[in-house]
Amino acid sequence: MNSVRVAGTPEHPELVFSDNFNVAVPLIDRHLDEGRADKTVIYTADEEVTYRQLAERVNKWGNAISGLGLQPGQRVLMVVKDCPEFFYIFWGCIKSGIIPVPLNTLLRAKDFGFIIEDSGCSAVLYSPEFAAEVEAALADVAKTPDHVIKVEAVAELAETASTELAAIEASATSECFWLYSSGTTGEPKGVVHVHRDIIATCELYAVRVLGETEADTWFSVPKLFFAYGLGCAMTFPLWVGGSVVLDPRRPTPETVTEMARRFKPTIFAAVPTFYAAWLAHADFKKADAATFRRCVSGGEALPTDLQTQWGKMCDAPICDGIGSTEALHIYISNTVDDVRPLSSGKVVPGYELRIADDDGADVPVGEQGRLLLKGPSVTETYWNNPEKTAKTIVDGWLDTGDTYYRDEDNYFYYSGRNDDMLKVGGIWVSPFEIESALIEHPQVLEAAVVGRDDDAGLVKPEAWVVLKDSSEQSDALANEIQEQCKNNLAPYKYPRWIKFTDDLPKTATGKIQRFKLR
Repeated sequence: MNSVRVAGTPEHPELVFSDNFNVAVPLIDRHLDEGRADKTVIYTADEEVTYRQLAERVNKWGNAISGLGLQPGQRVLMVVKDCPEFFYIFWGCIKSGIIPVPLNTLLRAKDFGFIIEDSGCSAVLYSPEFAAEVEAALADVAKTPDHVIKVEAVAELAETASTELAAIEASATSECFWLYSSGTTGEPKGVVHVHRDIIATCELYAVRVLGETEADTWFSVPKLFFAYGLGCAMTFPLWVGGSVVLDPRRPTPETVTEMARRFKPTIFAAVPTFYAAWLAHADFKKADAATFRRCVSGGEALPTDLQTQWGKMCDAPICDGIGSTEALHIYISNTVDDVRPLSSGKVVPGYELRIADDDGADVPVGEQGRLLLKGPSVTETYWNNPEKTAKTIVDGWLDTGDTYYRDEDNYFYYSGRNDDMLKVGGIWVSPFEIESALIEHPQVLEAAVVGRDDDAGLVKPEAWVVLKDSSEQSDALANEIQEQCKNNLAPYKYPRWIKFTDDLPKTATGKIQRFKLR
């Protein structure tokens, strides 16, 4: 009951689940049986939570939420900051058979309203910090959910709730939780995940590729509402019996430096944009990263120069990889002892990849194409969106939306989103390749490249550039940056226009929103 074992080979592992499997049991309850009751699982600036306290509070909060009248299968939207209560709500729901749906806490009322109506949720639980946008959304929806309640009110109900809660019977393929995609190219889409998906990402990536252990303490810049952060800041440490550092504040070089110095995490996760910002921060010292034995990157491709600069400050290289909300976490990754410059790495064992042309035929080694994915954590459906499901998931293969190529050694290389690729002079050009050349200039902090029509109506690259010192913006510097790109890239690839800006538009998870620049 509630067990999982790994069969197959190291190259092709297979997860075998018991008939009755609720993922809350191995990730929450199991640790009491294995002697971790008094071990700290969550560190925050204000409190520490042990595995015993976590298990008891998950039960109390699960009972409190069920006590509102919610039934198994109903959805609970979570607009909750990174705090222990996020764990209590998420796992209390799963243990009770209720479907938790963590949402991006930086969304606006319009987006919250869309998701409230699209999800058909029965409850909205939210931290008071997000009340303005959530309540504005609720005031504008056609039908208000049955239960709208702040986290503090749930905490009051949990105080008197029972500490006993039996996990509802489920199977590895039972619906477990949802995540909504970031919606950068349209309305957010509800991605449905099942119980096995969590175990697959934990065992196949975090343990077998990254090499995490019970002794590790995670610190994730990406927040819990994001698939990347959900793994790095919650499910990964829970699977091995490790610990995690949580900080509800907006991550900045100052806040991350403060928490790293105080809690000395061993595994650090961020996006390349944040690594660059931290390296540029005057107060960042080599000692701040001295305890890091693994550094994870995802969300966008990692430039070689950034890896080089990081290597001067930290003994652990950045293990770049790529994942998605649909796959729940990373499915291609470098490893600490095998970092290939500019590559996303190799396929995570247990997953399958194809690179195909527009007709669905596999392309030869070295040629670019659409990256297609199969694996044990990949969603099978978008909620309430059969058209998108049919378009994205074909014959069991997920079209990731990314353009990739692989080399003869089976390393995979990111060329951009399918809708970000530029065709310059009849040749496909990757914005990422140009961006990598741009940030090699010592005065450039960040860059994003989009396509722009020239006077003849032909698409050419345009670069939006953030300088380390904005006061140095000048035509002369723009010309200097262009010349560097001409020297380091094929002539047709250099950006015809350099636009200086103080910041780039990004999603809450740090991805550059090129469509806004376009």
